[in-house]
Order: sequence, then C-alpha cells, then structure tokens
Amino acid sequence: MTTLEKNSVNTPSAGSDSFSADSPDWAALLEQYHRDGYVIVRQFYKPEEVAEIRELFDKMHADGGVPGHYEVGKLPGAEGDAGIPNDPLAAYPRVTHPHRFNARARYYLIHPRVRMYLEKLFGGKEPVATQSMYFFKAPGSRGQGMHQDNYYLLVEPGTCMGAWAAIDDSDAENGGLMVVPNTQKLELICPDKADRKESFTGQKIPMQKGMMRPIYAEMKAGDMLFFNGNVIHGSGPNRSKTRFRRSWICHYAEGDLRKISQGYNPLVRMDGTDFEVEGQASGTGPCGSESGWLGAVH
Repeated sequence: MTTLEKNSVNTPSAGSDSFSADSPDWAALLEQYHRDGYVIVRQFYKPEEVAEIRELFDKMHADGGVPGHYEVGKLPGAEGDAGIPNDPLAAYPRVTHPHRFNARARYYLIHPRVRMYLEKLFGGKEPVATQSMYFFKAPGSRGQGMHQDNYYLLVEPGTCMGAWAAIDDSDAENGGLMVVPNTQKLELICPDKADRKESFTGQKIPMQKGMMRPIYAEMKAGDMLFFNGNVIHGSGPNRSKTRFRRSWICHYAEGDLRKISQGYNPLVRMDGTDFEVEGQASGTGPCGSESGWLGAVH
C-alpha cells in the first residue's frame, strides 16, 4: 500500500450521493457537483454499451495495436521505463486519442447522453471534446500520482472536465480512482516528483494542509464520474492478481475556450466536426513561465 493510501485515504467511497442516469435529480446532482467538484452517475452506460467499449479495445489489443496510439510492448516516452521487469504497462499501455482513428470511439466521445450531462454541468454552455483515452490497467499495473487534469490540458479560460467511465468494477484492490473533494476551487498546483515504482507518471500533487483526504470513487462497470479539471485525483497500483481495471476516459471544455495545450488539437464539436484553437506557445502553468511548460498528453 502506498504512503498516500496508508495515511490519507478515507474508507468511505465517493458514491454516497450518486445518481441514476435515467432519472437524475438535476438540482441535487448540480448541487453536489458544485460542492464537491465531482459527481458519480450510476449505470450511465447500459450493459451492452459497456460490452461494446470493452470488446472494441480488447480487439485492438488482439490485433496488435495502432501505431502512434496503442503500441503493445512500448511505454510512451512521458511514462518512461521505471526499471520494472515485465511491466504490465508495456504489455497493456493506455490507448491515446482513439477517437482520431476509430469511428465507434468517436461516437462514445460525443455520445448524446454525455452531451446532455455536460451541458447541464457546464451551466448550459455548449461542450467540446478535447481528448479520449482507454486504460486496461492489468493486474500489477502502477497507478497514477495525484494530479489535476488541467495542468496537462491548459484550457483557457476556465478549466476542463473529465468524464471517467468504469468498464470493469473499480475499487481499492484493483487501483480504483481516488478524488479529493472540494479541490475544484484550487488554482493549479506545481507538482513534485512521484515514486515511479508506484506511479506511471513522474509527477504528483503534494497534499497540503487543510485539504480534505482522498476518498475512493468505488464504481461498478457502466458508472460515470464527472469531475472538474482542477480536482485533485489519482490512483494506486492494481494489486489484484486477476482483475483488470478498464476505464474509458474523455475530457471536455466549454465551447468558448481560446487556448489549449497544442497536442489536443484538433478538438471535436458535439456534432462530430473538428476545429482548432490557439495552442499554448509559451511557458505557462503553476510552475512559472521559466519552466517552459506547454502542457502534455495526459
């Protein structure tokens, strides 16, 4: 168990005020989202949709991957080699931007139900899609240090929003997601170095005095977690011997954004058309302009 898990994680799950996809109490849902910075919608995807997403990426893996997006046996440079023999993340790396080459991934990126929720959570503003990812998180895989998504996307003005769908049941044992409630109001925080034996990325947010403790977002397959791009979140390693923790993750922004980290262009409108906004061209973010930080694929 990581130091974070031993010392900081509350045992209650983040789903105590979760909602049903078919008949949400919009007033209560929005109240929780604005209070905590996130909300879980139970059974957001129907079982047949979960099965289609899982089968889509299982087939992609069986077919040997897609150059530049899913390269089996190769860790992306940003995630690097932590010196772990037979690293499961090399056998099952994450899939980046599958909507750029797969029509069904693109469909789920701009799914009508996703659009409906995003419009509510964005206060009636038109959303645009910025990113799609798929994690297999095979048994033994490292987790990801606590982080804020907009540190990587650098959406301006405002922030991004994550939509994290569980494709397998997700809990503490198989490296489920942890969130720190009420951190959506924080500015972006300059990260420290993470323990690469525990985190596949090299960065983590230092937990600060006065923050609430991380809690597990325990989810069943088909559940969806929507969360503000400044919310601190992350995950521990998958310590299960047999269970994957597959997840389909997309990011969005309000349609009037003006800038984003260049690697996220082109963006996708909810009608499926592509467009671009200005890419970040000079050092920005919480570590100061001298850092030269331009964001990164997250």
